[in-house]
Amino acid sequence: MIASVAGQVAAIGADSAVVEVGGVGMLVHCTPGTLAGLRVGEPARLSTSLVVREDSLTLYGFASDDERTVFELLQTASGVGPRLALAMLAVHAPNALRVAVASADIKALTMVPGIGQKGAQRIVLELKDKLGTPAAAVDAALNGAAAAPVWRDQVHSGLVGLGYSSRDADEAVAAVTAEAEAEIAAGRSPQVAALLKSALRALSVR
Repeated sequence: MIASVAGQVAAIGADSAVVEVGGVGMLVHCTPGTLAGLRVGEPARLSTSLVVREDSLTLYGFASDDERTVFELLQTASGVGPRLALAMLAVHAPNALRVAVASADIKALTMVPGIGQKGAQRIVLELKDKLGTPAAAVDAALNGAAAAPVWRDQVHSGLVGLGYSSRDADEAVAAVTAEAEAEIAAGRSPQVAALLKSALRALSVR
């Protein structure tokens, strides 16, 4: 089990990063939020979970031990594999997931691509006693408190982390604002990974 990796960030992609550990480049799959906190050429430490399959070894990285713990617990639910668990953490922070499961918030869970109503109901049923009690700050969401939108900062930070200037990142964020607002208008949470890809396309055709 590889519990963590620490070293210099060699590269950052749309959904992964390469961290040099002892002269070896470790490919680590991460959420957009985790990637936004990395910078090429700077040191980083990621909590990790190694997923072993018959034909592959895949390493997933997280900004905190809590994210890794939730990632692993999510996979104990029927039908939830590592990719879907990572997608859940890309849309919702760990405590937001605890809130959603504790309050049986099916709408919040179905915001994650790949989770339908039946899947959300199954996740609530199977994980309600596993994820733990939501932290007090996020537990306010049970009483209707809304989290501030963060997609702008995450997309901007992700682009800067990929080597673009702050000005270029500002322009790309402006280019995908309509896409994000359309998602919000439809009652969905903007998907940072999708917005980041759209922003990169916008930059490539300037």
